[in-house]
Amino acid sequence: MVNPGIEKELHLREMELNSLLEVTQAINLNLPEDSLYKIYHFTTIASLHIKKLALYVLDSDWSCKVNYGTERDYKKQAFNAQILEVTTISKVNPELKEFEEFDLVIPIAHKSNSLAYVLLSGEDETELPDTSFIQTFTSIIIVAIENKKLARKELEQEVFRKELEIAREVQSMLFPKELPDTKGLRIFATYLPHHTIGGDYYDYIPLDENNFLICIADVSGKGIPASLLMSNFQASLRTLVRQTSDLKQIVSELNFVIKNNAKGERFITFFVAAFDLKNQTLRYINAGHNPPVLVWENGTMQLLEKGTTVLGAFDSLPFMDDETIKIDSPLLLFSYTDGLTEASNEQEEEFGIDKIQDFLKEHYSNPLQEVHQTLHQRLITFKGEKSFPDDITYISCAVC
Repeated sequence: MVNPGIEKELHLREMELNSLLEVTQAINLNLPEDSLYKIYHFTTIASLHIKKLALYVLDSDWSCKVNYGTERDYKKQAFNAQILEVTTISKVNPELKEFEEFDLVIPIAHKSNSLAYVLLSGEDETELPDTSFIQTFTSIIIVAIENKKLARKELEQEVFRKELEIAREVQSMLFPKELPDTKGLRIFATYLPHHTIGGDYYDYIPLDENNFLICIADVSGKGIPASLLMSNFQASLRTLVRQTSDLKQIVSELNFVIKNNAKGERFITFFVAAFDLKNQTLRYINAGHNPPVLVWENGTMQLLEKGTTVLGAFDSLPFMDDETIKIDSPLLLFSYTDGLTEASNEQEEEFGIDKIQDFLKEHYSNPLQEVHQTLHQRLITFKGEKSFPDDITYISCAVC
C-alpha cells in the first residue's frame, strides 16, 4: 500500500511537471503576454495550493499583473519600494500594512536585476506551498515575457532605424548636388548635423542664366518630423519659384503651407535672396532668421534683417518688407543658422554674431572653401570639450 504522504508528494510533483509543460508549450507557441499571465493565474490557483496571490512585475514601472483571493484589489495598489530590499524568499514585513494579507514574498531576479515579486498565502497555514517551485515557475514566465519585450523593442528599433534611414535619404535630397564655382559666381556650403538627421536647409536655385535664388532655413524641433516638414518646405519652395519671382508672394505661400501642415506646432525661420546679375541687384526677405552678413569688396558689412516674422506661427504674416540692394562691386553673402551663433565654449560663452563678423573681416577675400574650413577649425577650438547644441549650417555666395 502506497504511503499517503508519498502519494500526495507524487501528485504534487506531477502537477508541477504538468504546469511546467503547459507554460513551456505556451512559450513555444509564442502566445501573447496576457495569455501567459492567464496561464500563470490558473496554474497557481488550481495546482499549487495558493490561497492569495499578487504578482508585481517591472515594466516601465512596477504594477500588479495577477491578483486573486484577496480582499484588496492589488491591481490598484501601488508598489511599495521597501519590497525591493527582499533578495530571498521571506516572510512579509509586518510594517508593510498594505500587504498584511500575505505571508510570504518571493523575489524574481535575472542577472541581479529584480524583475518581479510574488506575494502569497497558502491554503493551509500549517503547510505552505512549494516556494522553490513557485519561484522557478514564476521565473520561467517572467523571463519569457522579458524576452518578448526585448524582441518587441528590437523590432521597434529596427522600424525606427529604417524610418531614420528614409528620413536621412529624404534630407540628403534637400541640398543641391552641385554649387556654382565660376569666375563670376562662387557658392560654398557647410552642413554639420547635430544628430543623424537635422532641421536645417540651404539651397541654390538657378532660374535662368542671370537669375538665381540663395536661401537658408531652420525648422523648430529635431528628428524625423522636423526633417519631413523641411522636405515639404523645400518642395513647396521649388514649385513656387517656377510660378512666380515675387518674393513676397513666395514667402506668404510658404507661411500658409507650413501653418497648415504643422498646425502651429512648429515654425521655420527662412532667409531668401534673389540675385539678378544682368541688372546687378539683390532682393531679399528675412523671415525671422539670423541676419546674414553682406560683405563688400572694401570690407564694409551690412546685416540683412528686413522681412517678416517666422513662418508657420500665424495664419497670415502680420507684416512684410523686402529690400533691394544694388550690386555695384564684388560682394560676399554669408548666411548661417543659429547653431553657429549659439555654439558655446566651456565658459558658457556663445560664439555670437560679433565673432562671425570679426572672422569675416579677416577672411572674406579668401577662397570660399578655405573660409569654411578655417571657420570650422575656429569653432572646434572655441567650443573645447563642449558639444554642439544644434545643427550648424552656413553658406557663402561670392559675386565678382
